[in-house]
Amino acid sequence: MSVGFRAVQWNRAKLVYDAILLVGVALYIGLFLLIAYRIDPPKDLPAEIDLRIRAFGSCAFVMLTIILSIGPLARLDRRFLPLLYNRRHFGVLTFIIASLHVSYMLEWYAVQGNLPNLINELMTWGDYGKFIGFPFKVLGIIALVILFLMAATSHDFWLGLLTPRVWKGLHMALYVAYALVVMHVALGIMQYVHTPLIPAMLIGGFGIVTVLHLVAGWRERAGDRGGTAADGGWIAVGAPASIPDKGARIVAAPGGERIAVFRDGAEIGALTNLCAHQAGPIGEGRIIDGCVTCPWHGYQYRLADGCAPPPFTEKLATYRVRISNGVVEVHPDALQPGTPASIFLQATPE
Repeated sequence: MSVGFRAVQWNRAKLVYDAILLVGVALYIGLFLLIAYRIDPPKDLPAEIDLRIRAFGSCAFVMLTIILSIGPLARLDRRFLPLLYNRRHFGVLTFIIASLHVSYMLEWYAVQGNLPNLINELMTWGDYGKFIGFPFKVLGIIALVILFLMAATSHDFWLGLLTPRVWKGLHMALYVAYALVVMHVALGIMQYVHTPLIPAMLIGGFGIVTVLHLVAGWRERAGDRGGTAADGGWIAVGAPASIPDKGARIVAAPGGERIAVFRDGAEIGALTNLCAHQAGPIGEGRIIDGCVTCPWHGYQYRLADGCAPPPFTEKLATYRVRISNGVVEVHPDALQPGTPASIFLQATPE
């Protein structure tokens, strides 16, 4: 975390991450073109450009599929978290690849002197009511605009300016862009290039993303623990020893709000499960150097009051906790962010 807005500071992890991305993209496009040239060598310049259009377009689709799979994978297995930390880099590179896909499409029209035909295709309003013959290129253009907005606002400056809620809402539009790309391919190349590879790519990619999100959501829902007690609506969490030391158990309030109940030795405290940075899952993090640390980008907060240590100013909502008949309970009503609310056990649990 940083107290100010700075240009990206590349460390070893970021350099390795970005290097793997670049090598992966280069290998995909290189192998795609190599295989295509071997199977059916292009006979003229437009055909050669068309191969580049397909190479960069399919690469962008695969990258979008991977990006949308990282979130649920990280929730299912913490070993995928490193992929999540620098997902913005992945998104920006995807926008660049998609932009090159569009630039080659424009070049394809230009070398044949057909740019006016592209404009006519997009402006023929009657075709928008058709299934076969729909101006599918407009779907790709809209998807590219969404990717541009996401890439342009990927810096923390925009996160602070727009507020986390608005920023996250904007970046959730990635799902809209993905759906538009799926329709772009289904109504476009799949209609005139009859190969099983294209529907396999679409169905496989969309299916993977859907299944991973459903499984992660089911696992998360099943992991919501605790029941409302009769006394004042307090939620039972469990015995102190059931909360992992330096870790948390997540319980769900009646309204669906998730609460992360942490234990640091003999200290127990409860915080909202949403990080103030990007609404990351605080409860999946650990207590490091005495502070609750978000697993996404390392933002830290004191367990006692939910405040980030100086000079940082972020604060999380806290919740009252108590011990009743040997069971840790948390009250579902959130306190003001930064309100001290942790308690200490008389003895450290075994």
